Amino acid sequence: MTTPPLLSAQGLHVTFPGRHGAAHARAVDGVDLDIRPGEIVALVGESGCGKTTLARSLLGLVPPTGGGVTFDGKPLDYSSRALKAYRKRVQLVLQDPSGSLNPRHTVYDAVAEGLRIHGYGGDEQAAVAQALSRAGLRPPERFFLRYPHELSGGQRQRVVIAGALVLEPELIVADEPVASLDASVRGEILALLLRLRSELGLSALVVTHDLGLAWNIADRVAVMYLGRVVETGDVEQVLTAPRHPYTQALLSVLPEAPGDPVVLTGEPPDPSRIPSGCRFHARCQILASGEAERAGVADACRGQDLEVLDGSGGAQVACHWARAALTS
Repeated sequence: MTTPPLLSAQGLHVTFPGRHGAAHARAVDGVDLDIRPGEIVALVGESGCGKTTLARSLLGLVPPTGGGVTFDGKPLDYSSRALKAYRKRVQLVLQDPSGSLNPRHTVYDAVAEGLRIHGYGGDEQAAVAQALSRAGLRPPERFFLRYPHELSGGQRQRVVIAGALVLEPELIVADEPVASLDASVRGEILALLLRLRSELGLSALVVTHDLGLAWNIADRVAVMYLGRVVETGDVEQVLTAPRHPYTQALLSVLPEAPGDPVVLTGEPPDPSRIPSGCRFHARCQILASGEAERAGVADACRGQDLEVLDGSGGAQVACHWARAALTS
């Protein structure tokens, strides 16, 4: 944990104005998160928790309304010139390869697009071939003149990854990188990302709702709920001994999980009306079962706010009950 982070968010807030004078939606509501060189961090949570907005803010696509982002020790500059240089070093891999690729562009043009935007002065064809080869499309020349509709889903996702790799970035942000792929292909893409980390020293933030994916690929996991990270730590520690009731509920529905699945009641609260106390308390199975009452923390769960977890990566949890259990 002594290595300085490559990418860091400090007290990050992103709010969106409500319609017709309604309260602002606090999509990201105070997040600290560090990603170190060569590290893969999984950002996990259900739909609507703010993880994609956080990722977009880290990429400079959504300016924060509070806090800030630093990259390689320097605050992110939101001028057009600075963002262009930043996006050469930090690349995005989207969920849907079919939507990411222009159906009228060949594979060659899709991968070469980044080079052309950034005014690459070297051998374009050699760079495209190397990126395709690194992404597992070999021999690369065989794919140059193909169109997306001529490829399988896994091959399309490899083209998207090649398009990110061609600029030789230091970090990639992968938003649900295997969600649209068949189970047989998912493992191949995950193995590819791990190989790229070992061969190129690539860092990655993998945004996902799938804890099984996090287990297979990440060094560290950050579990997000209603705009905040509520539990973080080494992936094995968090996913084998989860302390936050929300993490426990997410893990309980995996096929290999012991015991009965925890079915959370209702939907996540409206981010424009975040409840007081623990933001998960309205759906918390520990509070509903009376366990929090027996531990003497039920009132704190309902009314005492929890501080923002720091981004250092040590094992942390934002839960009154879990902290009480640790000290008892």
